[in-house]
Amino acid sequence: MIKIHTLGFPRIGAQRELKTALERHWRGEIDATALEATGRELRARHWALQRDAGLDVVTVGDFAFYDQVLDHLLRFGAEPARFGFAGGEPELIRCFALARGVAAGADAHGEGCSCPTHPAGGQRALEMTKWFDTNYHYLVPEYEPGTRFRLASRRLLDEVAEAQALGHAVKVVLLGPLTLLWLGKSVVDGFERLSLLDALLPVYTELLTRLAAAGVQWVQLDEPILGLDLPPAWRAAFEPAYRVLGAADVSILLATYFSPLRENLTMACRLPVAGLHVDAVRAGDELAEVLDQLPPERELSIGIVDGRNVWRSDLDRALAALRPALERRRGRLWIAPSCSLLHVPIGLADDGTLDRELRSWLAGAREKLDELQVLRRALGEGETAVRGELFAARAAVAARAASARVKNSTVAERLAALPPDADRRASPFEVRQAVQQAKLQLPEFPTTTIGSFPQTPEIRAARAAFRRGELPAEAYRTAMQREIADAVARQEALGLDVLVHGEAERNDMVEYFGEQLDGFAFTANGWVQSYGSRCVKPPILFGDVARPRPMTVEWARHAQGLTKRPMKGMLTGPVTILQWSFVRDDQPREHTTLQIALAMRDEVRDLEAAGIPIIQIDEPALREGLPLRAADASAYLRWATRAFRISAAGVRDETQIHTHMCYAEFNDILPEIAALDADVITIETSRSDMALLRAFGDFRYPNQIGPGVYDIHSPRVPDTQEMLRLLDKAATVIPRERLWVNPDCGLKTRGWPETEAALRNMVEAARTLRAAHTA
Repeated sequence: MIKIHTLGFPRIGAQRELKTALERHWRGEIDATALEATGRELRARHWALQRDAGLDVVTVGDFAFYDQVLDHLLRFGAEPARFGFAGGEPELIRCFALARGVAAGADAHGEGCSCPTHPAGGQRALEMTKWFDTNYHYLVPEYEPGTRFRLASRRLLDEVAEAQALGHAVKVVLLGPLTLLWLGKSVVDGFERLSLLDALLPVYTELLTRLAAAGVQWVQLDEPILGLDLPPAWRAAFEPAYRVLGAADVSILLATYFSPLRENLTMACRLPVAGLHVDAVRAGDELAEVLDQLPPERELSIGIVDGRNVWRSDLDRALAALRPALERRRGRLWIAPSCSLLHVPIGLADDGTLDRELRSWLAGAREKLDELQVLRRALGEGETAVRGELFAARAAVAARAASARVKNSTVAERLAALPPDADRRASPFEVRQAVQQAKLQLPEFPTTTIGSFPQTPEIRAARAAFRRGELPAEAYRTAMQREIADAVARQEALGLDVLVHGEAERNDMVEYFGEQLDGFAFTANGWVQSYGSRCVKPPILFGDVARPRPMTVEWARHAQGLTKRPMKGMLTGPVTILQWSFVRDDQPREHTTLQIALAMRDEVRDLEAAGIPIIQIDEPALREGLPLRAADASAYLRWATRAFRISAAGVRDETQIHTHMCYAEFNDILPEIAALDADVITIETSRSDMALLRAFGDFRYPNQIGPGVYDIHSPRVPDTQEMLRLLDKAATVIPRERLWVNPDCGLKTRGWPETEAALRNMVEAARTLRAAHTA
């Protein structure tokens, strides 16, 4: 009577097979048939892993070629009208057009849709933002009064048939209808997207009915917005909505995760569904109340294994939480990870890069499934049945707690001695701005980029050869210097005002720094999906953080020596390094972040001493780290903004500090963004058509700002007029003396031809704007 299951499984493949296939398809090297074959192979492999781990059902519906939210738009026929689909386009073409934008004259290999109804300039991609407080990015649905829903895709039903043909018992996962509407945005002022619920529910019911007819017994409907501070109208919509969905002859498992239910707990327990999943990792203190309020005839699924981090479970603690629940449920219980395993690597037990001790502390998706089986057997058969597994788990937990590798007394002493004003610049922004302009002599609307330039095959090959020991260090250094010189020359030819060295030597904006800091470890293949084909390999932050030596100074000094124009030193901020790592859970995150801040402070001061006049400290994850509940936000924002200031505040007034943020909602934390006291902030705004910038104008953001004028995640190259239109909108809310011109984000994933074409248009737009303002 104890069942085990998972809410979702990583879809990229152990060797990033999905990434490889997608990018080959987009380059026109394989057709849609070959791409679909890769998808079938990965699904079959991942279902087999779930079956072999003893799960009672495999999860179907968690696979997506780009994004699961986007798949729901395709499934329910809710693509925005602006894309002009005629209705007969293949689903994959529509998928990639929505995700990547439509370039003028694009072909069917993923550069968008070639429908003749599209305007000559193409069409921008859907906006992208963070999936709750994770580093996964989803595509934002666009809703308007004319949005219509219909069952428009058989893909989910076909995947169910695939799994059943392989002999698997199936549980289907879908986003719940309220979460699907909540995650979108209205593109018409004053339109309430909740008003679409009545039109959406019959389509959900039709799909549930078809799934039941296909032999599906359980459908998991994910409603993570139940962990948010919902407006009354949204809370009130749940009960009638789920009464409608209950008409389908299928058992619904309502799943919540990432945040405590709090005021939504009673309502969630009373909804007319067959079962409820709760996150006992993020909200373990609510489990007793759930047991009190959930009707006895409902199934309870407890997410007891952490789906967000890579630390091995403390099985004794998990059993202590599960035993009372099992007794209260009279032997009926489901056990699962806290959330989808999308956020962790597929496996870590065999990773040869990690030493044996550290590897024993960790669990990827495969190992987490094994933990579920151990927990079930311990509960159902007694601990003697899994004596060996429990002994190994206890030994690993104890070894990690006692390891000398985790603590560094020098770091603790430095933190304790930190003066109260360590996070304050010597002068206010107005004074700094005048000193900096006198030194830099920048024109109006200065142009720059966010930091990275294309990582060409030659760069990747040199880095791989160096890592394998096939390329000597001096030869590698020479190769990277040659790439830096090429990037600098291209920027000068384009006419950019503030240059960057291009980050040829960097594998990833967090991994690169983690490799040079104490307290971090790295896997050989611990990949997780960030969005689409973009995968990252998060560092494992297991101990106290310190900087043994400078990390970027040599490269920045070399680049500055190649030009008379100002060069930006490029760093990743302490909060982003924290958020984009698998972080230790044995001390408060605040302490870990301050340790990173001190390490980056040392790097900032060394860059200044090396003659670098501008230093950018990227913090794209600042908003991502915000707790999902407003009541918990102020404490986080206090220490997160202080950590940034500590990293930046040790320099003279004449040194200009930049930061960059992207793909998140900033409106509710603008005072805290201002409190960072960066001289210049660059943000992503083009996908929203500058809508994100309005809040900065309304707030009267006090420092300089660079709103992105084109989307670097799309292959389309916007023309000068399109960028000018966006800059004109920006200039209505940001004073011209404080307005910068830049792309949305870094350019490492693009190719040089499109990069140079877009930047050439961007520079021309800035020059046109200057001429108009001086005429």
